[in-house]
Amino acid sequence: MNANVHKAHPWHGVPIGEQAPNIVTAFIEIVPTDTVKYEIEKNTGYLKIDRPQKYSNIVPALYGFIPKTYCAEGIAQLAREKSGREITCGDGDPLDILVLCEKIIPHGDLLCDARPIGGIRLIDGGEADDKIIAVLKGDVVFGVYTDLEEVPGDVIERLKHYFLTYKNLPGEEAKIQITNVYGREEAIEVIKTAVEDYKQNFY
Repeated sequence: MNANVHKAHPWHGVPIGEQAPNIVTAFIEIVPTDTVKYEIEKNTGYLKIDRPQKYSNIVPALYGFIPKTYCAEGIAQLAREKSGREITCGDGDPLDILVLCEKIIPHGDLLCDARPIGGIRLIDGGEADDKIIAVLKGDVVFGVYTDLEEVPGDVIERLKHYFLTYKNLPGEEAKIQITNVYGREEAIEVIKTAVEDYKQNFY
C-alpha cells in the first residue's frame, strides 16, 4: 500500500475545491465550545494555541480559513473601494471564514465544504480583514439560506458582536471597525480577489 505519510499543509497544500467560489473547502481552526483560541502555525501547518479566552466571548460558528487564499493588496484595494476608508494593506493571512452549522462539532483541525452567503468587512489597525460567512453544505437548518439577507438579524448581530469585542479587554478602546456587511455576490468577489492575491504572492 502506497500511503501518503505526509500531512498536507492546510493553507498551501489543500485545494480550495472544484466548485469554488460557490462551494469552498474550509479549514476549521476553532469551534464554539473552545475556550482556547487556536491558529495555524504558518510554517508547519499545525494548530498552535494563540491565547486562552479570558472572558466569556466565544466564537459563534465554526471558524477558520479558505485554503490557497491570501489577504494582500487586492483585498486592501477592494476594501478601499467598498468602504471608502483608508486601508493600508490586507492582513497578510488567508481569508477567514465562519461556517454556520446546526450540529455540534466537537473540535477543529478539520476540513468541511461550505457555501458562501455573505461576509463582514473588518478593519483591524488599518488592515483589511474580511470574514466570509458560509453555511455548511447539506446542513438541514442553515443550508436553506442562499444569501446573508435571509439569515435572522440576531444571528448577524451575534457575529458582529464577536468580532467587535474578541480582541478587547474590558475598558479598552475598540480596536476593530466593521465597515460593511455584504451578501453572496460580494462574498464571491472577495474570495476571487483573495485567490488572486494568493497567486500573486505564492506562485
